[in-house]
Amino acid sequence: MLSPRTSTRTGSVTAEFAPEMVLLLDVGVVGPSKRRPGFCWEWGSRRACAGSWSTDDVSRLDRARIAVVVVFATNGVLFGNWAVRIPAVKAELGLSNASLGVALLIPAVGALISMPLTGALSAHVGSRAATATLGLLFVLVPGLLGLAPSLSWLVPALFVFGLAFGGLDVAMNAQAVVVERAMGRPVMSSFHAAFSAGALLGSLTGALAAAAGLSVAVHLALTGLVLLAICLPLIPWMLREPPSAGPRGPLFALPRGRLVPLAAIALVVLLAEGAVGDWSAVHLRQNLGASPGTAGLAFTAFSLTMVLGRLAGDRVVAAWGRPRTVRWSALIAAAGGLMAALVPWTPAVLVGFAALGIGLACVVPLVFIAAAGDDPEPGPALAAVSTPGYVGFLVGPPLIGALAEVVGLGTALVLLPLLLAGVAALARRTAPAQMIST
Repeated sequence: MLSPRTSTRTGSVTAEFAPEMVLLLDVGVVGPSKRRPGFCWEWGSRRACAGSWSTDDVSRLDRARIAVVVVFATNGVLFGNWAVRIPAVKAELGLSNASLGVALLIPAVGALISMPLTGALSAHVGSRAATATLGLLFVLVPGLLGLAPSLSWLVPALFVFGLAFGGLDVAMNAQAVVVERAMGRPVMSSFHAAFSAGALLGSLTGALAAAAGLSVAVHLALTGLVLLAICLPLIPWMLREPPSAGPRGPLFALPRGRLVPLAAIALVVLLAEGAVGDWSAVHLRQNLGASPGTAGLAFTAFSLTMVLGRLAGDRVVAAWGRPRTVRWSALIAAAGGLMAALVPWTPAVLVGFAALGIGLACVVPLVFIAAAGDDPEPGPALAAVSTPGYVGFLVGPPLIGALAEVVGLGTALVLLPLLLAGVAALARRTAPAQMIST
């Protein structure tokens, strides 16, 4: 994730962003070099720069990977900034808990509508054009959320926000598939690591903006404009899909055939992720009597190990292959879930949630790659798998809550490792299609 480090270059600020990748904000220097300000990304001994910088020393595929990493990170940064300003929107509009809860379902409705539509759009115009269009919409919409004077205005703004967020999720994953295919090696996990790191960074900058007294509208509008300035020069770096030699597949794909087990895996993994986000701290506070600060460490441990797992995921997949990685990831997550749910000792519970994070980290990226298969137009298949996953993310928290009313929260959380054991059993379905025996 983004963390500052010391630079030996005059007039430069650098930040670690992904494995062996560094984001360099060069503010320019006075002298014979006459460098102009700009954003650069360093990858090992190579450098790629947006705007006025030369990119001769970076290959086309390196530039494409950097562009997709930045898009994923942008998605996370903006989402993280919005999430921490929700209390301010609630206070400014005088919303009750019930009204806010209903309002926060609206982005989910928008996302569920846009995901299959974006699959069709990506198949029709290509993932590069779809990612660029939805990415531009996504960075410009959040400023409207802070301008809404009432709930009746907030609801349509949230709907458009959900449309852009869900659509961008499908489009950028389709572009990520194109880049991974072109590079000929696993890189999908690094893209999802960028999203997770971006969300953490966004939550931090959002908290700083709130502490500084910035209004929600100004904060989110400025954030969107900064991200727009970073992303716009990178659009030409993204790849176009190679032309399809065969007949075009359907624009809308339901989970059928080989996609059914992949959709089931996505549903379970994202259900578990949503449940941990909403119930981990409650479990520690309510069942183990942990302090509020200690209880909050549960989700922190989960989030950090998820980022670390995704940063290491591509190397693990290259060494083990998809099915073995998914199987062991699911087993680690299941073991961590059992520890978190059943062991009545706070340090063990924190370790359990950390194990859940590292176990879940790489599964969804690998499921997306498996869903895309060798389809020259992966958008519809990705939408067919990601939409059930998003449903799982939404259903997980209320499902655990309903079970907790009957059997208690600790016992309800045991559902997660039971479901994850099923993911381990389905792991072989993530293998390349020609390797799956029917």
